[in-house]
Amino acid sequence: MFGVLRRRVASGSPSPLFLGQSVMKIRTGPSIPARVSSIVENEIAFHSGAWGNLRNFCHITPGCLINSKPMREGFHQDSFIKKWRRPFSSDSGDSVDVVVPPLAESISDGTLAKFLKRPGDRVNADEPIAQIETDKVTIDVSSPESGVILKLLANEGDTVEPGNKIAIISRSADATHVAPSETTSEKAAPPPTQKVSEEKKAPKVETAPTTEKAKAPPAPAPAPGRSSPSEPQLPPKERERRVPMTRLRKRVATRLKDSQNTFAMLTTFNEVDMTNLMKLRADYKDAFVEKHGVKLGLMSGFIKAAVNALQHQPIVNAVIDGDDIIYRDYIDISVAVGTSKGLVVPVIRNADTLNFADIEKQINTFAKKANDGSLSIDEMAGGTLTISNGGVYGSLLSTPIINPPQSAILGMHSIVSRPMVVGGNIVPRPMMYVALTYDHRIIDGREAVFFLRRIKDIVEDPRRLLLDI
Repeated sequence: MFGVLRRRVASGSPSPLFLGQSVMKIRTGPSIPARVSSIVENEIAFHSGAWGNLRNFCHITPGCLINSKPMREGFHQDSFIKKWRRPFSSDSGDSVDVVVPPLAESISDGTLAKFLKRPGDRVNADEPIAQIETDKVTIDVSSPESGVILKLLANEGDTVEPGNKIAIISRSADATHVAPSETTSEKAAPPPTQKVSEEKKAPKVETAPTTEKAKAPPAPAPAPGRSSPSEPQLPPKERERRVPMTRLRKRVATRLKDSQNTFAMLTTFNEVDMTNLMKLRADYKDAFVEKHGVKLGLMSGFIKAAVNALQHQPIVNAVIDGDDIIYRDYIDISVAVGTSKGLVVPVIRNADTLNFADIEKQINTFAKKANDGSLSIDEMAGGTLTISNGGVYGSLLSTPIINPPQSAILGMHSIVSRPMVVGGNIVPRPMMYVALTYDHRIIDGREAVFFLRRIKDIVEDPRRLLLDI
């Protein structure tokens, strides 16, 4: 009877009614031992995963032929399938994929600059494991959960898009078990490669002269110290290094070249006596720090002067768009910051509404973010005028290139004590050369000179800002 029941159930033909009738026939028989009853129960429990209707089927116990107690354990279809399917599934819930996060609305892909972690390393949740370079910023890819890195799915230098998988993390893997295999394979690989390369090179060196001797007698060697006039002496290739450009460097190069090809750039110069601004800074630097918690620098004075100059010459704040000129009634000052990875230009929004303290605080914040690579795309978008301070690096004079799509850029330089004529006397003064590169298609020389002269007047006498003259 049990054999028939097993064959019927295994073949997929039984139904709840058939199983009920088959087991009910057991009532006519003698008492069923415990072992037999357990066999029937196990058989029904095993094959009932395909039919959810058997969950309330009665099971047989040693003291009773048919027990009316509903049998719910082991008959739940979903749990039964998961119980048998899980050991064979690749998605066991232990592995976690690390994917590229969204970059920005205007950026569709990036370059995988480097991995901060290697296979076998243990990582914590939200810990950066890789860095992706975009056209403007470097973005960290963080671990979604804590665990051990099992495998890297991409290589450094690959172009990746949001959603691409770059690594696999295991929640339960042992770091000591994974790391040695990766390390051993990496360390063991170079020696065979070197041996093979040496073996391949050796026959070529030996056979080449033999072949040449067979064809023709060798030419006489040139005298020492003499070289053929047609063969210039070049440095050996072993002393050169070829490094691919970073994504940020490519973007900077493209934008600057486009600026040079698009704008009719012209530069005008002037010199500024820094005596009064430096005296103002020296007199109030301690009180300024005590009240505002930030140091008073020279950049805030130039930004306030540039804002005032833009208000007097609004054409410098405008931009060409096709056949139209767009006049902007807001002033966003871009500040060029040089980093080890390249030039970044964060923007101080609504600079015309900020005081000296607000400007200094934003400059300090941008400087910290630029050094650790945490500037966002939004913090560098836009801008109506750029100020570049090459004087911090010792530059005496330069012609800066316009930052598209702006129409002008102001260049600051180093402060040098030079002899100047003041009141008919020659006295030493701290002087700075300033330069304004502008788009001559929209800005005439008259407006450019007046703009730069206004900056000179305000920096040399900051009291003009208070009196608005």
